[in-house]
Amino acid sequence: MGDPPLDAPITLDQLRVFIAVVDEGSFSKAAKRLRRAQSAVSYAIANLERLLAVDLFDRSGRTPILTEAGCALLADARAVCDRMDQLHARARSIAEGVEPRLSVAVDTLFPMPKLVGVLRELSARYPLVSLHLRTEALGAVASLVMDGTCQIGIGLDLEERVRDLVRSPLLTVEMVPVAAPSHELARRGGTLGPEDVRDAVQIVISDRSTLTEGKDHGVFSARTWRVADLDAKRELMLSGFGWGQMPAHRIQRDLEEGKLVRLMLRDVPGSAVHVPLCAMHRKAEPPGPAGRWLISRLAE
Repeated sequence: MGDPPLDAPITLDQLRVFIAVVDEGSFSKAAKRLRRAQSAVSYAIANLERLLAVDLFDRSGRTPILTEAGCALLADARAVCDRMDQLHARARSIAEGVEPRLSVAVDTLFPMPKLVGVLRELSARYPLVSLHLRTEALGAVASLVMDGTCQIGIGLDLEERVRDLVRSPLLTVEMVPVAAPSHELARRGGTLGPEDVRDAVQIVISDRSTLTEGKDHGVFSARTWRVADLDAKRELMLSGFGWGQMPAHRIQRDLEEGKLVRLMLRDVPGSAVHVPLCAMHRKAEPPGPAGRWLISRLAE
């Protein structure tokens, strides 16, 4: 593989590789994100440095560190890529009419009755639009949008971990710590502290993506059982296998009927949680009229 001539143009791909290495903190992680060989990432950075006539990274340590020149050029690289994304987005919105198909990933935390009602309206308003709906949890929603599997995501706002996505707030979901009446924590009654829940099995949702790898949210027990969805989590808690946090709207009837009881926790950081959910799509691939309408209605 020969080097490009010195007067070769700098490519958008080289800038995107540069940004990916900065965001991920290493060449190997950038390669994984871009789904390329690490050697291809290294080659792209080396060629970009040669064309710019500056070193972008200090490679003397275990991880690449931005040089002073790299820091100065990073903002320009981001600006170029953002403007190109805007160009593609504007061209696409002009060229396309109503999209024939909508692929949507929805976090299991989102209130299903609200979603069903809006989808019923969508079907009446855009009868020729077919829908592909996937339900996921945690970072898996954003991951499906980032890799192009789904056009629209309705899920957690992961902020800095999803730079390539346009996000708009929708609603917040109240999470309630609960257990079956027969569970030891429920039988104790009163207010529970960190020492009370530390050794009790907590039922938690597993993230099937790598976006939140190594980071647990709302996990307070040293002992956990991990499940893939809220239905399995609810069934295990109804059976008394453990305690956990559930969306208030999903367990309202269980609380009213006494199948589950609310646990009162004190000094447990993050135990009283309102989780913000947002709509998301890729910058360069904005939704068409049907997708924009869907997002707008879900936000009402």
